Amino acid sequence: MAALRAAVPVLALLGLCLGPAAAATPLVIWHGMGDSCCNPVSMGYIQKLVEKKIPGIYVLSLKIGSNLIQDMENSFFMNVNDQVREVCSQLATDPRLKGGYNAMGFSQGGQFLRAVAQRCPSPPMLNLISIGGQHQGVYGFPRCPGESSHVCDWIRKTLDLGAYTKAVQEHLVQAEYWHDPLKEEDYRKNSIFLADINQERGINETYKKNLMALKKFVMVKFLNDTMVDPPISEWFGFYKSGQAKEIVPLQETSLYKEDRLGLQEMDKAGKLVFLGVKGDHLHFSEEWFDSTILPFLQ
Repeated sequence: MAALRAAVPVLALLGLCLGPAAAATPLVIWHGMGDSCCNPVSMGYIQKLVEKKIPGIYVLSLKIGSNLIQDMENSFFMNVNDQVREVCSQLATDPRLKGGYNAMGFSQGGQFLRAVAQRCPSPPMLNLISIGGQHQGVYGFPRCPGESSHVCDWIRKTLDLGAYTKAVQEHLVQAEYWHDPLKEEDYRKNSIFLADINQERGINETYKKNLMALKKFVMVKFLNDTMVDPPISEWFGFYKSGQAKEIVPLQETSLYKEDRLGLQEMDKAGKLVFLGVKGDHLHFSEEWFDSTILPFLQ
């Protein structure tokens, strides 16, 4: 007993020195096209996985709309700029995020969360993990989520007919990150989302400053991707302008060379992380997620 009593002041002193255990950094996740916030085989599964591996973490899986059906439909038909504004409002009014948060976007959710980082610095995004996000957009629509095949057929026809018309841009999500390398001028002039966040019409220094504030910007590319065209967009590369065969990596793009977003400076500072994973679009194992992605969240 005497030994125990003697140890108590020492333990108390240690507690004062060490302080309480640091709480896990909250995580915000945004789903991809044709998905919803809480699908048990996709975002619901990811949320439970993270909560199991990082006890006590707060995970916010973004829902755009009042129910899961609306959330899924909005991933096709709600103006992306309106979606980003809605998300910025959700984050700003969530008291659990006021100290900062990590963000993880899946497919189109990856570039949407990058827009949040660039446009809405409060609360601060600390790390951004883009899993299959198309940061230079897409020029092709080879495959869609299975249950949405009829919607995808309609989208393909609409994009072919007039991706850069005002009506299509404002009401079709996938048109807002459609990047036609054969019509670069039309893209720069008429893309209401991607051309803006990629600084194609001029430099918004706030966008640049806010993105550069990230500790890490992690980009995951699926090495056997049959859905994203071209897959190198997931690493911020794209087709060489004027044709749709030869691809160039991020470091050879004008976006990087002119450093319009600060990506060159971030790259030199070790803030950009390029990861490749074997498999088709969004196909990865729990083991890969645990060993490769979780360390960025802890």
